[in-house]
Amino acid sequence: MSISATAAKAAIPAPLHAFVKEGSLIVRSPGRINLIGEHTDYNDGFVMPAAIDKAAYMVITPRNDNNIELHAIDLNDTYSTSIADLHKAEGAEWPAYILGVVSEVQKKGYTAKGFNLAFTSDIPIGAGLSSSAALECAVIFGLNQLWNLQMQPFPMVKLAQAAENNFVGMQCGIMDQFASMFGKKGQVMQLDCRSLEFTYFPFHAPGLKIVLLDTQVKHSLASSEYNTRRKECETGVEIIRAKYPAVKSLRDADMSMINELLSGRTDKVYDRCKYVVEEKLRVEAASAALQNDDLAQVGKLMYQTHDGLSREYEVSCEELDFLVEQARKEPAILGARMMGGGFGGCVITLMQEDKIDEVTARISKAYKQALNMDLKVYITQIENGSSVL
Repeated sequence: MSISATAAKAAIPAPLHAFVKEGSLIVRSPGRINLIGEHTDYNDGFVMPAAIDKAAYMVITPRNDNNIELHAIDLNDTYSTSIADLHKAEGAEWPAYILGVVSEVQKKGYTAKGFNLAFTSDIPIGAGLSSSAALECAVIFGLNQLWNLQMQPFPMVKLAQAAENNFVGMQCGIMDQFASMFGKKGQVMQLDCRSLEFTYFPFHAPGLKIVLLDTQVKHSLASSEYNTRRKECETGVEIIRAKYPAVKSLRDADMSMINELLSGRTDKVYDRCKYVVEEKLRVEAASAALQNDDLAQVGKLMYQTHDGLSREYEVSCEELDFLVEQARKEPAILGARMMGGGFGGCVITLMQEDKIDEVTARISKAYKQALNMDLKVYITQIENGSSVL
């Protein structure tokens, strides 16, 4: 599927115009938010993500040889290789997210051919909005069309995740790629991270906006503590399973089991498992609240999630906690919590649209005065997932 160069240029950011040729494909793939359901994915739980109106935009053009020419416009960087020579680039991380997808396509037995690819993105890097997953989904979405692979969306999601796991080397779950591919305008999805079944829930929020407060910090604890949390959860499951063999993950546990078998421990296992089991219940409660258009209840649940992440799961940080406490002082904010792996990144809020300017100005001032940090603010809306423009 190709479009005229003139039509293509009208659909994409100006920096990509120079790369559009006759026969080019233009792909948009969005970043994501997660309304509620944090650190539940690797415990076979539920998450509630949505695609947003910040996205990666890609122009991909077929070649008559087996060479690959890549252009990262925002980084003012290029990379060249061939289909027969796919490996991690020295000194640059970004090509791996593209080449990893090509590698996985080849593993599936498809014939890969040369192409030129240029991309730009308005997804903030390092804010926890899944800019890497958006790029991976854009690449497989484009190559699926370009090479006539006839892959359906779900196999493309799995392939994009495999690219990050196997080529990039990041053992991420599937939520980010799933939201980027399957997002639907005006709706969040409840994704079952065990079965990968999902349900859309309308996000009717007249007068409200999802506003992200970016701490602009990422503490070095994130990766090591992430692995520690996974181990602590696994320890809890092992203890519970000894008495209740049907419990394969914390998804299967309830608070009576947690209290019976884990309370009184000094190694934090009780706190970690208590948080995960209660977060499972919060996602279910948020789903019910969304069906009733009860955004005030969703907001209360978000605050509860942050309290659990900060005090029990201990993956927050001073900057995130400060912003959530400022949010509690603002009647125009229905709910707020840290979003993502933790130790930095964004606080996601539900905020009255007509109060955004004055509220974010107050919080930004307080953040600067207290921590000598500048705050970035992103106003988002829920949009469709990956598409050819």
